[in-house]
Amino acid sequence: MCACADHNCFARNTHTYLDFDAGRDFDTQVVVKVNAPEVLTAQLRKPSWTREHVAMGTNTDPYQRAEGRYQLMPRIIRALADSGTPFSILTKGTVLTRDLPLLESAHRDVSVGLGVSIALLDRDLQRRLEPGTPSPQARLELVRRVREAGLPCGVMIAPVLPGLTDSLEALDGLIAAIADAGATGVTVLPLHLRPGTREWFARWLAAEYPHLVPRYRELYARGSYVTRAYRNWLSARVAPLVRRHGLAPRADSQDGGLPGDEEGAWPEGAIPAQRTGEEVKPRPEQLPLL
Repeated sequence: MCACADHNCFARNTHTYLDFDAGRDFDTQVVVKVNAPEVLTAQLRKPSWTREHVAMGTNTDPYQRAEGRYQLMPRIIRALADSGTPFSILTKGTVLTRDLPLLESAHRDVSVGLGVSIALLDRDLQRRLEPGTPSPQARLELVRRVREAGLPCGVMIAPVLPGLTDSLEALDGLIAAIADAGATGVTVLPLHLRPGTREWFARWLAAEYPHLVPRYRELYARGSYVTRAYRNWLSARVAPLVRRHGLAPRADSQDGGLPGDEEGAWPEGAIPAQRTGEEVKPRPEQLPLL
C-alpha cells in the first residue's frame, strides 16, 4: 500500500482488500510485503514462467518512503535481471536514484523501462493535493539523473485536474520542464475518480475549491472517467504542446494500454524496448507476492 496521502490516488480503494478503509487508513497505514524478493525469486524459477514484462508501480509506488528503510527493490531488480525478465518501474519517488547503478547494470542484461509521474509544477497546490510526496522539481531532477545514467525515462502527466491543472499555461510550462529534463516521452491522462478515491477527493475538493464541485459533478456524472468531450478537449490542447517540445511519440514506439484506461498509452521509455526473445506487452494478471 502507499504512504503518500494523495487525495486523488486511484489506488485508495485497494486498501479495503485488507479490511482498511480508503480514507484515513490509506493515509496512515502501510503494509510492507517484506518477503516479496524471496517470493518473486521462487516464482521466476518456475518452468512455467516465460519472462513476460513485469510492470511495477501500476498500483502501489515501489519507491515510496518506506523503501528507504526496507530496501526491497535492489533484490527485486536483481531477481528480475538474473532471470532474464524485462521490467518497468513507474514511480514518483526519488529513492529510485539510490538504485541507478543497479538499474544500469540490469539494463545490460534485460530491457528496462522507467517512468516518473509528475502532475503539476505549482508547489503550493502540489503540497495540498499530494502531501508527503517529492516536489515537482525533485521529480524533474530524478528524470534528469535517470537520463544522465543512460536509461530511458518517460513521464506520466497524471492526473490532470479539470479547472486546476489543465490551463494552457500550466500544461505548456510542465511539458517544457519535462522536455528540458530529458524525458524520452510523455503521456497526459485526466483524473480518474474510482470508488474509494471519488468520495475522498470530493471531500477535499469541497473544502479547498467549492466553486468547482458542480463542474466535477457534471464531468464525472457517468462514473469513474471524465466525459468524452473533456478527453477530446484535453487531447486537442496537449497535442501541439507535446510536438512543440519534441516529445511526440515515434511511429515505431512500443505503446501499451495504461492499466485502467484502455485509451491511455505508456510514454516512450516507460516500458522496455523489445529485444529478441523478450515479451514486453504488459499482462493483466500479477505475480502473487504474499
